[in-house]
Amino acid sequence: MSKIEADNLTRRGAGRPKGSPNRTTALLRDAILKAAEATGEDGQGKEGLMGYCTFFAKEEPRAFATLLGKVLPMQISGEVSHSHTTKEQRDAVVAAALRADL
Repeated sequence: MSKIEADNLTRRGAGRPKGSPNRTTALLRDAILKAAEATGEDGQGKEGLMGYCTFFAKEEPRAFATLLGKVLPMQISGEVSHSHTTKEQRDAVVAAALRADL
C-alpha cells in the first residue's frame, strides 16, 4: 500500500471541518449576488443589488416574500404579558373589532 493510500484510509469520512463553509455553496452564492448586482433594477446595473431586489419585489412579490421570510430573523425576543379573559370579554372585543371594520 502506498503512502497516499494509507493517508486516505486514516482520513476516511473526515469531510470538511465543522463550521467551515461549503466552497461550492459559497461560490454559487457569490455568483448569484454578482449577477443580481450587474443586472440591477433596469437590466443594466442601475442601483446594483438593491435595484435588483426592488425589481424582484415588484415583478415577483410572492417569491420575494418567500425570500424575505428566509432572511428575517427566525426568533423575535420580547416580553409577552398575558391575562386570562372570560369568553364574554373575548366576544366583546371581537364584536367591537367587527363593528369598527363596517
